[in-house]
Amino acid sequence: MTAGVRQEPREADPARTPRRLRLPTLLALLIGGIGVGYRLALLLADAPPTNSDEATMGLAALHIARGDAFPVWFYGQAYMGTLEAYLAAPLVAVAGPSVLVLRLPTLALYALFLLLSWRLTRRLGGDRWYALLVVAVLALGADRVVKNQLIAGGGYPELNPAGAALALLTVGLCVGGPGARLPRWAAWGLVAGVLLWVDPLILPYVATLGALLLAWRRRELAGRAGAVLAGALLLGAAPMVLDSLRHGRNPLTAVLRASGSDVAAGWAERLHGGLVLGPSLAMGFCSPGHCAPWQLWWAAVFPVLLLIAACAAWRTLRRASVVPDHGPSPRPRPGDPPAHRVSAGVRLALLAGAAAVLAAYAVSDAAGRTPVESSRYLSCLAVAVPALLWPLWRAARPLVGPRHRAGPAAAGAVAVGTAAVVVLVGVLGTGGVATVDTVRAAPAVHAEADRHRALVDMLGALGVRHVRGGYWTCNRIAFATGEDVVCAVVDDRLRPGFDRLPAYRRAVAADPDAGWVAPDASPLAALLDRRLGTAPGTLDVVTVDGWRIYLPRR
Repeated sequence: MTAGVRQEPREADPARTPRRLRLPTLLALLIGGIGVGYRLALLLADAPPTNSDEATMGLAALHIARGDAFPVWFYGQAYMGTLEAYLAAPLVAVAGPSVLVLRLPTLALYALFLLLSWRLTRRLGGDRWYALLVVAVLALGADRVVKNQLIAGGGYPELNPAGAALALLTVGLCVGGPGARLPRWAAWGLVAGVLLWVDPLILPYVATLGALLLAWRRRELAGRAGAVLAGALLLGAAPMVLDSLRHGRNPLTAVLRASGSDVAAGWAERLHGGLVLGPSLAMGFCSPGHCAPWQLWWAAVFPVLLLIAACAAWRTLRRASVVPDHGPSPRPRPGDPPAHRVSAGVRLALLAGAAAVLAAYAVSDAAGRTPVESSRYLSCLAVAVPALLWPLWRAARPLVGPRHRAGPAAAGAVAVGTAAVVVLVGVLGTGGVATVDTVRAAPAVHAEADRHRALVDMLGALGVRHVRGGYWTCNRIAFATGEDVVCAVVDDRLRPGFDRLPAYRRAVAADPDAGWVAPDASPLAALLDRRLGTAPGTLDVVTVDGWRIYLPRR
């Protein structure tokens, strides 16, 4: 019996004593918080600039929130899943349609990407200081980078966290026990299936990481694990599969048909856009809208570093016995590959995936014709950053630690380490300059958003419900007004354009009082100005800063 017995306090169990966060972990939390806070500040300043494609995703979220429609694909096409719309729909239902509400889930996805990248770096053998470096690089936010991460235009913000999650799950599947692996198999299949539906840009990573699992876990995949993986994969890809069965169409064919640009590009243009401009834009080294010559130094370093990192990972993978890298790793089970080989294998898979992404982009017409804008196709190169920068860190680390050797070998190591430090400083410095340029451009973006809000307010004050306008005007108005105003697309010659929602054109055509909206000083505005007059059938114009609203006279 123990009632009434006073129990003596137990001594603290050292194993249960809470461990204090180490300095690099605290710094990583601080820098990661600054990266998220910086992006939140951009969102509050209406940056990066929105567009009609993002508004189209917003309209999908609005329809889901209302229960009017549950689209599988981005409106107007048979590819690119609407995951972002489903994530934003609950917020739109509560707060109403706005660009900020639409982007809050993408901000959360970026924060998740930072967390997963930290964890992935540690699981791949990196120490806490190297994980801090990776977080610092990914916290930088140049124009092209924040557009990829924050604009809810379909298929980009979710790719990086999903890719990092797949890599982490691959590590766990290669080193964990069979009993603990079934949930990981299910998670791997579910994430891969969702990616198949959302955007095929990440498929090279799915293929390389999947090949690694097949090489090391083929016996397990032949049993229950394979069934779990296949079932989860089908579940994740269910929207795509069901739509394909229902309508008899192949989304992969639609993707291939839509890739590239309307005009074929020459090989010189493709290679310049893909291999010179592309890596620098994707890494976040360029200023808004252009790359200065000095910001293109990464184009020369990137392929060399990619090759060095791949060779180093392959060498570790092939060696029979090496000293494990730094970082905690579970004790391997009998028959499992050693932890250091798993780390090397996953690094190699990530690097191979990055090389495949870059190669696919470099041979596309989009790389040659619209390299600045189409460099968004390289956004998932960020998934490979923990593997890409690893050789630089390994070379630079001895410079900050104690030196025990002297002689020609030590001098060579110092020279290599110094070069690695220079490159790492260049990465942080160039990305920092591009981030500052993005901050400087934010006031102009905010001013343009204010002008658009004034346009929307004026349309409401005039009682306009139906208008015609350019592609980059129409859906943005419809989303901003919650479909109180709908818009039919016309080109600069007033011919019907591409309506992602055909119902809008029918509604506009049925309204004899439908107006026109055009940006000030645009070709469309110049053509509509010729129709101004005082007689019936001519147009009257109402000007708003940056915009012109044309209304028919009766």
